[in-house]
Amino acid sequence: MKCGDGMDCAKLPVPIDWKQPGGPKTQVDLAKLPARDPAHKLGSLVVNTGGGATIQPVRGMPAVVSELTTWFDVVLIDPRGMGDKGSTSMVTCDTPQAGSAGLILRPGEKGWHAQAKANAAYDASCRKAMGAAYAGMTSWQVAHDLEALRVALGEPKLRYLGNSYGTSYGQAYMELFPAKVGRMVLDSVADHTQPLLERWLMDNAVTEEKQLGRFRDWCEDGCALGGDDAIKVFDDLLARVRKGPLPAGKATMNEQEFLVAVREGLAPPRWPALAAALRRAADGDATELSKIWPLPPEVPANPHNTMLCHDYMPDLPSYGAFRALESRLRKAAPRIGWIQGRYQIGRCLGMGKKPANPPHPLRAQGVPPVLVAIGDTDDNTPNLAAEHFASQLPGARVVRHGDGHAAYLMQSAGGLGRTCLRTYVHDYLTAGSLPPPGARCPGDLVAKFPRG
Repeated sequence: MKCGDGMDCAKLPVPIDWKQPGGPKTQVDLAKLPARDPAHKLGSLVVNTGGGATIQPVRGMPAVVSELTTWFDVVLIDPRGMGDKGSTSMVTCDTPQAGSAGLILRPGEKGWHAQAKANAAYDASCRKAMGAAYAGMTSWQVAHDLEALRVALGEPKLRYLGNSYGTSYGQAYMELFPAKVGRMVLDSVADHTQPLLERWLMDNAVTEEKQLGRFRDWCEDGCALGGDDAIKVFDDLLARVRKGPLPAGKATMNEQEFLVAVREGLAPPRWPALAAALRRAADGDATELSKIWPLPPEVPANPHNTMLCHDYMPDLPSYGAFRALESRLRKAAPRIGWIQGRYQIGRCLGMGKKPANPPHPLRAQGVPPVLVAIGDTDDNTPNLAAEHFASQLPGARVVRHGDGHAAYLMQSAGGLGRTCLRTYVHDYLTAGSLPPPGARCPGDLVAKFPRG
């Protein structure tokens, strides 16, 4: 049915647990942006933009996918527990999740237990809100939902574009239904193929450490630091804040707050603000740096982070074991990267272990060529982890580029025109044309960042 913003909306009934297909049902939200020229369309392209909901964000920023309607009916699918605004599929959890920076800001054992307690309360509220449907909160189940959608669309193969967390569903689909994979684009890959938690955390840590170097390289061509080496500025400020809090207007900033702010600022779109804030802090006022801060927890919360924990971190170390692991992260990424261990663990500490879909080496046999986009400056879904995933898929064709997270969607939304990355994606989806081996694109988004 018509549901505004040029969309047709529907609900797809699916089993709560695909291991019991005749058991209790739940439903997921769908929305279709029809092809502009129905008589010449190439079929349906299923899209999940990651990060929880897909339909609502596309309503707010339709340009992320609108050009794809040149060739396809673009079918948006929300994962379980998420949904369109006002939909009965959209679940709200009364208790917000603990802030993701909690273990960094409260580094001791007391803070560890406080984080676990807060996350456990969030998890319990989501279990209560979802009822029996909570048992289906894994990417394994969502991959089966994708297959049910393919059948409902009447498509012989699944044509799919998954971004960020949407790549988790794509990975599971490849393993479960390799013969039904058509053309699949995975951008900003969340690596579900690394069973060793320490190795996965190390990829996050080392990527973040390298990100500081990439920020420095960007600044060398001109930024608010005025020719000063960004890493030296960081090192000097870190040394100062270890001796005592930095002045920040009428407040102060301690070491943990400094590290959290810099980590947040290392996302490429925030580089100009980070450079300006570091300049001000080096000159004696960290007020602007204190404003570069994580988003506050949502109230009421959504249940998507329960899926993240079931998929990626169903088993976590004790405080003592983590401290030993963290010492190794510090050796590998001593400036800023090591805090990624606390950031990632803090998302899932205290959460329930089941349902569990733990990471494992990729088991996808006979899959046709998949297009994988990996950003040099992606520290959200770290590029080192994406490389690890791609190395296990012999038929994958990788396009590396200089932009960060969600580059295809953000380039589309930014109206950048026929960029290198978007051209590769469109040529592949429409004609099956693969980029050449070793294909590389520039940072078209990064090039547009203001440097003043």
